[in-house]
Amino acid sequence: MSRTGKKPISLPEKVDVKLEGLSITVKGPKGELQRTLPNGVSLSKEENFILVKPINEKRQSREMHGLCRSLVANMVEGVSNGFTKKLEIVGVGSRAQVKGKTLVVSAGYSHPVEVVPPEGITFKVENNTNVIVTGPDKELVGNEAAKIRAIRPPEPYKGKGIKYEGEQIIRKAGKSGKT
Repeated sequence: MSRTGKKPISLPEKVDVKLEGLSITVKGPKGELQRTLPNGVSLSKEENFILVKPINEKRQSREMHGLCRSLVANMVEGVSNGFTKKLEIVGVGSRAQVKGKTLVVSAGYSHPVEVVPPEGITFKVENNTNVIVTGPDKELVGNEAAKIRAIRPPEPYKGKGIKYEGEQIIRKAGKSGKT
């Protein structure tokens, strides 16, 4: 059995969970998330805990056990606290700003790149070079941050581009002169 899957998921006071078979809906102060889990697991709610158990000892059930527990735990965490990803824009003239809900990134191209957020995701910009992506769905927050990073990934010579906060860019040596 999965060590992760064995742990019960505790529910904060403001979070409401509704179970219908393999479909789970979680409501909280940051929003509402709904997901249908794959076959092979069963969900049960006891007092202020959710338990995820495999329905049998077959390989597929054991594989899904820890995954489903993590998905449900992330849903509960997201609607109660939310998730954030921070990105840094490095380079002269590269900057970002928010117009309405749309993020506009100037990253060295002939035109600014606009990123429209899906529902539930918000962008915030600090100091024109720090972008913060927030939302209740961990998967969506990560995907939107990856899309923004893909606009101009950091290059290994000078480190210019868009990188995650704290990301280490492995540098390469430039050309060496004739000796």
